[in-house]
Amino acid sequence: MRKSLAKLPSPKKIWRIWLGSQSPRRPILRWSATDKLGLLMVCLLVAIISSYKLLAVPDLKPGDIAQFNEIAPRDATVIDTKALKEKKLGLKESFVHVIDKNQSINLEKSVFQKIKKLLTLKNNNFEVGINEFNLTNPEKIWLASISDREWEAWKEEIKNATKKMLSQGIINTLELDQLNKASSLQLIDLGDKYSPSRSLGSKILSGSFYQKSNLKVDELKTNILIENLINQDGINTIKVKEGDIISKKGEPISSEEFDILNHFNKVSRSPRPLKWLITFSEAMGSCGLLLMIMRREKPRLKSKHGLLSLTLLFVVQLTKDWLGPLASPIQLILPPTLLLSQGIGTTTSLAWMASASLIWPSSLNEFSEVRLIIACVAGSFVAFLGRRMRSRAQVLQIAVFIPFGALLGQWFIFNQVIKTNNIEFRNLSFDTNSLLNETLIISAILMITILIIPILENTFGLLTRARLMELADQERPLLRRLSREAPGTFEHTLTILSLAEEGARVIGADVDLIRTGALYHDVGKLHAPNWFIENQKDGINPHEEIQNPYKSADILQAHVDEGLKLARKYRLPSPIADFIPEHQGTLKMGYFLHKARESDPSASEKRFRYKGPIPHSKETGILMLADGCEAALRALDASSSDDDACKTVRKIIQSRQIDGQLRESSLTRAEIEIILRAFVSVWRRMRHRRIKYPSFKSS
Repeated sequence: MRKSLAKLPSPKKIWRIWLGSQSPRRPILRWSATDKLGLLMVCLLVAIISSYKLLAVPDLKPGDIAQFNEIAPRDATVIDTKALKEKKLGLKESFVHVIDKNQSINLEKSVFQKIKKLLTLKNNNFEVGINEFNLTNPEKIWLASISDREWEAWKEEIKNATKKMLSQGIINTLELDQLNKASSLQLIDLGDKYSPSRSLGSKILSGSFYQKSNLKVDELKTNILIENLINQDGINTIKVKEGDIISKKGEPISSEEFDILNHFNKVSRSPRPLKWLITFSEAMGSCGLLLMIMRREKPRLKSKHGLLSLTLLFVVQLTKDWLGPLASPIQLILPPTLLLSQGIGTTTSLAWMASASLIWPSSLNEFSEVRLIIACVAGSFVAFLGRRMRSRAQVLQIAVFIPFGALLGQWFIFNQVIKTNNIEFRNLSFDTNSLLNETLIISAILMITILIIPILENTFGLLTRARLMELADQERPLLRRLSREAPGTFEHTLTILSLAEEGARVIGADVDLIRTGALYHDVGKLHAPNWFIENQKDGINPHEEIQNPYKSADILQAHVDEGLKLARKYRLPSPIADFIPEHQGTLKMGYFLHKARESDPSASEKRFRYKGPIPHSKETGILMLADGCEAALRALDASSSDDDACKTVRKIIQSRQIDGQLRESSLTRAEIEIILRAFVSVWRRMRHRRIKYPSFKSS
């Protein structure tokens, strides 16, 4: 029995395996078709700008970067085309004119038409058309008295003069008086220049030829003339010897080098579709891999975060193409790496840096290769440190120290390693001043990047450490309002914050995020503070007065809905706003469900559950557990032991697990156990006893 061939998994299945390899599996935020199309378009732009030059014909031109070191295969003498063009430009006004027969015929017809008009004028006794010829009295008398035989002889003389002038060429820029003199000289056989027959003939010829031309440029003869003129002065040539380096890898190709490469057939006159396809695919693959890494690190990643990273990649590729050899790897790689590290995460920034480096142009000289390596090393420091910086001032320190660290790295490599050990790098140039200037430019660019980060935070929904610290300031308007209008809720919030913060710390979750999210998770209670027990005074409970469990359940759900409205009003970032609904998930309002079933046993449980969603991150999951455990831990009496607290917390956590509230939070069983012990540790600190001081009676 023949074994069937193993079926290869589809790309979609590979993608699912990649994302599903997490332990435990985290829920993925689906992107819409519009989002995917936008990301695909940016990927295509990156791939096109990275590879389009491979389809250009010819593939090289003066000023391009040399891909390889080219060696002259033999001796040769090559014409310097740049010098040749300059000479031709100097001779651009040198051209050869020839007679245009068609124009000559037209001009000859024009002369005959004027003679015909003059005859008509003579026959009409000069009553019309006098102004056209501006006849003098002697000319009128001569015309009136001339016989037919004399007229024909005069007309023949005009025709002969016309042919002579046209054969010599008529130029349209000749002044009218000069044209009159030339015409008069051609009619010298008609007598004295002041004689009527001669002056009238001159008027006819000059009137017919004025601002007219029967000349045209002969391109072939003009080129021959220019070549002859150039040969008289001598053609500049370039002498090449076998073994000479024509062009050096990574350096701009000069005009002379291009002439030599063209002479040795090193310039391709046809596109390179195979190499273009490889480069295009490499760029597309880099973009796709970047998105895969970003989504695996953050399955809840929003499409606009992916769009930001790809747009930065496109801008860098466009800048590299525009600047050419002036493009600096450090200047182009560090700012986006810092931005992505601050706003999204270390893994994303490292993946972006790797993608930008992989599709960097291959035409790098040794100096540029070393600088690219140093840029990657400096970018790695930025990626790791940027996410950990908790204030704008600390980020500014990166903008100062990292560039100068890169400067010292380059100085050490080139001066201590290369020169000390006599390592030969051809075409290597090192200028300390230029590196210092570059360092200052990098620092300035990084500082500008830091200044625009707040703008990008709002535009793309980024959440930096500095932003978290700013939002966690308890003097912010919304938190001050919570402390004034709902003081019980605010104290409840601070207690939950202590529990959640410690729980996040012990399992390595984002402490800053959970601290800030905990502060805002119950702001929705501001819409009706006295409906929540922690804010009630004198034992007055409005829920007991209305005696309507359905309305009470709606009020509890309203604190989530109103909290989301306040989050939008105060422009809280979405990761912080997510704590508002997710800390309640779809939990059951057990007390009011019990009350409802006392009067109606068929009351739906779904009616008494929060709308959700359930926690989608470790941080919101921890906050849900802290929120559930806080009241229970407070209720323990002073004689309770750690085991009692542990049993109480475990019971609450297990109820959340059984209810399915933690299935998408990515919290493992081991992490939940560690969180449980952290909660008990915080409770122990909260319930510590003080020594009772004895009272003394005043004498």
